[in-house]
Amino acid sequence: MRFVDEAVITVKAGDGGNGCVSFRREKYVPRGGPDGGDGGDGGSVVLVGNQSLQTLADLEYRHTYKAGTGRHGTGKNRSGRNGEDRLVPVPLGTDAFDDETRARLGEVLEHEERLVVAQGGKGGKGNARFATSTRQTPRECTPGAPGVKRKLKLVLRLVADIGFVGLPNAGKSTLLTALTSANPKVAAYPFTTLTPNLGVMQTKHHRYTLADMPGIIQGAHKGKGLGLRFLRHIERTRMLVFVIDGSEPNPAAAYNQLCDEIRQYDPSILNRPRIVALNKLDLLDSEPEPPRFDVPSVWISAHERTNIKELDNMIQTGFGQ
Repeated sequence: MRFVDEAVITVKAGDGGNGCVSFRREKYVPRGGPDGGDGGDGGSVVLVGNQSLQTLADLEYRHTYKAGTGRHGTGKNRSGRNGEDRLVPVPLGTDAFDDETRARLGEVLEHEERLVVAQGGKGGKGNARFATSTRQTPRECTPGAPGVKRKLKLVLRLVADIGFVGLPNAGKSTLLTALTSANPKVAAYPFTTLTPNLGVMQTKHHRYTLADMPGIIQGAHKGKGLGLRFLRHIERTRMLVFVIDGSEPNPAAAYNQLCDEIRQYDPSILNRPRIVALNKLDLLDSEPEPPRFDVPSVWISAHERTNIKELDNMIQTGFGQ
C-alpha cells in the first residue's frame, strides 16, 4: 500500500434528538401529568489507534465520516436512543488538527486509544423535566443540540523505538534488512527510500520497532528534498542510529551535517541516545580507526552482515537493557 502521512477529511457528529411534549392519557386518569421523554444524544466521531496500520492511505478514498443522529423522545417518559459513534481507524502516531483554525485536537499513540474529534449533540429535554409543584402541565421541551462538524487534517508522525538517519545512499535500508525481518527496496543509487520503512528487531527479552527514514539532504530543515516531511518522523523515536557511508573521504563531516539539520529543526531530538554506524566496511581494505564522534560508533557492513551483532548490542545497551 502507498505510504500516505497526511489526509484531510470532513467529520460530522450526530445531532441530538428533540425532547417530547406529552401527557399521560389513561382510562380513569383524565388529567395525567407530563410524560414527554428526552431526546437521545448524537453519536461522536472518534479516531481509534490501530497498530496494524502504517499509513493514512485508506482515508484518501473516503473523505466524509458521519456519526448517528439521536432519536427523538416520545411519550410515557421514553427517551430517544443515542446515535452510534463513528469509529475511524488510524495508524499509531496520528495527530489531529482542525483544518480551518489549525488548533491541535490531540494525538493517537497506542493501540485502541480513542480520540473524540467531533462531539455529538446533547439530546433535548422532554416536558416531564419541567414539571414542578406549581407548574404541573408544562408544554415546553427543548430541541436537540447540533453535532460538531469540522474539516480535519490528520498528520502521521511514526512511532518507532529507533530511527535510522543518514545521507542518501548510506545503506540504511540494507541495515534495516540486516537487523529485522523487513524487506525494503534496496539499490545502489540515492533516494531509493522515498517513504519511511518499518521493521521489528526481536531480541531474547525485548522487541524494538525500527524506522528507516528517507535520506536527509542539506537544507532539509527548510523543506528541501523530503525535508520537513521526513524530519517529523524522527520526533517520536527514542533512539537515533546515524548510518554513515564509511567509504567516503570524510565520514565525520557527514555526521556533523546530519546533526546540524536535526538541530535546526528541533534541537531537543539530539538529547536522545545516539549511535553512529559506519557502514560499507566491505568496500575498504581493512577496518580503520573510527573518526572521533561525541557518541559511540562501530564499523559495520550491512551488505555482508559484518559487526551487526556488535551494533545490536550497542542498541540494547543504549536502551539500558
